[in-house]
Amino acid sequence: MQSIIIGPNQAGQRFDKFLHKYMPQAQTSFLYKMLRKKNITLNGKKAEGKELLQEGDEVKIFFADETLQKFTGSIMKNTHVQNASVRDQSAAQNPAVSNAINQYRNAYKRLKGIKIIYEDAHVLILDKPSGILTQKASDSDLSLNEWMIGYLLASGSITGEELHSFKPSVCNRLDRNTSGLVLCGKSLAGSQALSRLIHDRQVRKFYRTIVNGSVAKEAQIDGYLIKNEKNNKVQIFSASDVRLSQYPDADRIKTGYSPLGHGTHPEAGILTYLEVELITGKTHQIRAHLGAIGHSLIGDYKYGKRNVNDIFKERYGLSAQLLHAYRLEFPETEGALGGLSKKVITAPLPGQFSKILIDLSLEES
Repeated sequence: MQSIIIGPNQAGQRFDKFLHKYMPQAQTSFLYKMLRKKNITLNGKKAEGKELLQEGDEVKIFFADETLQKFTGSIMKNTHVQNASVRDQSAAQNPAVSNAINQYRNAYKRLKGIKIIYEDAHVLILDKPSGILTQKASDSDLSLNEWMIGYLLASGSITGEELHSFKPSVCNRLDRNTSGLVLCGKSLAGSQALSRLIHDRQVRKFYRTIVNGSVAKEAQIDGYLIKNEKNNKVQIFSASDVRLSQYPDADRIKTGYSPLGHGTHPEAGILTYLEVELITGKTHQIRAHLGAIGHSLIGDYKYGKRNVNDIFKERYGLSAQLLHAYRLEFPETEGALGGLSKKVITAPLPGQFSKILIDLSLEES
């Protein structure tokens, strides 16, 4: 028999969803059969599976050790999962979990320059350097997401066994070569609340960049975006573009911007230091949308001007778009996000960005 005391990272989810995470090799029909026969109970009673788990609930699984090992991939002993030392021991006995934990710890050790901007019991806000993936694209990748879990393991905020049923995760993505603020859920409640906030567009996201040309005044632009999966590039259409009728699944996008300073480079021409608000959040939206109106980002070889980009590559080693997720503005919040209520979180500009601003005299005006 296995006894599990539900902790804060398991609470708030349906019982059947928890069981699927805890025993990923078990079929749904089998789990429901075990619930009906009371081979799996909740607080000593028969359960249907649709119950919402609460912190402190007790789950009992009346399986033989071999059966439980088959469905979880680990040899579990009768214990409360609140016992951290036993949790880590049982996690280590599961090769899949053990390999994942090693990857998290490896990412935490190897990925450099990641900074913690804000942390509470439910949320982490990280400052991601350019060149690091937000989430891995292949099994061998190390990303910010792995670094974050590695940090939580190292700090004791989560244990290996808890990763059976809940994995902290980043809640918004930045392109590999975009730097700045990334929201992460430490707890299940934090992850769910952040995801709702982002989905409902209640957190305002502002970026800093330098673009080609003179942007004279604050404005908001909209349009439609189509992604080409083959070349990982997007195309922007205006509402009046007749070609738009060929793409019924096009995403509506909105981008706001405001000039912060202007300067002139002897070879690159007029440049504008720009703050951009990402009102909707689609792949490459800022880069492609600004490029489509003639104000491409410096360093952006996918949507920008190669001759200008080559100048900045030679002078500063800039090989990708200069784009930094600079500021997050939160609404009034409560519960798991109470600590972020009406907060404004910023991440300082990277050193390379600051140097370019100074050299081009693009101070805020």
